[in-house]
Amino acid sequence: MCCRSETQNENLEYKPASAARLLEDNLMKRREIALGQRVGRFTLAAATKGFILRILVVCIPVLMLLSVAQGQHKEPSAEAKGMPGALGTMEYKPTDWKGNVTTYWKDTDGVSPGVEGCHIGVTKDGKPNGRFFGEACESDRVLIESNPGAGVIQPHKNDLGHPDRFDCNAWCIGAKKAKGGVCKAVPGPAPCAASARCECN
Repeated sequence: MCCRSETQNENLEYKPASAARLLEDNLMKRREIALGQRVGRFTLAAATKGFILRILVVCIPVLMLLSVAQGQHKEPSAEAKGMPGALGTMEYKPTDWKGNVTTYWKDTDGVSPGVEGCHIGVTKDGKPNGRFFGEACESDRVLIESNPGAGVIQPHKNDLGHPDRFDCNAWCIGAKKAKGGVCKAVPGPAPCAASARCECN
């Protein structure tokens, strides 16, 4: 009876100890599961954020390019309309952009793709104000041709110009009956140091 009683006492002491360990193990497993769930949620959130950022990095430049492309396919100016190779106008922002004000300009050559031109900033009554920019090649085929007619004072709302774009190859074939043509950078008429024109074969 004595020994059995001691054994029973040992069992009584052992069982609570085992239950405590089981409880502790159960709590540890629950913590591990909870931690895993938090890590999983964090990883998923980080992956989602990274995916969204990648979409923005890709889509924003594409949308900007689409916007530029739409701006480059407006109707040709009145002076360029009907001319061979006229692709339409584009928006031009000068490097010394003055902001949301109306500025005034005049052109040395008008819409004449075969002649290098200079766009000159002037006051409303036609006095030069020191601003100018030359015509330019958008590519080896496309000329950016300032407008309107030669010497005509033209307002630029928000200090933004809208020059014409010309396909020099089409212009040379249609207007000059040449075999083809390219856009070529050349020295500009004063005060422009540089300009461009369509050069026909």
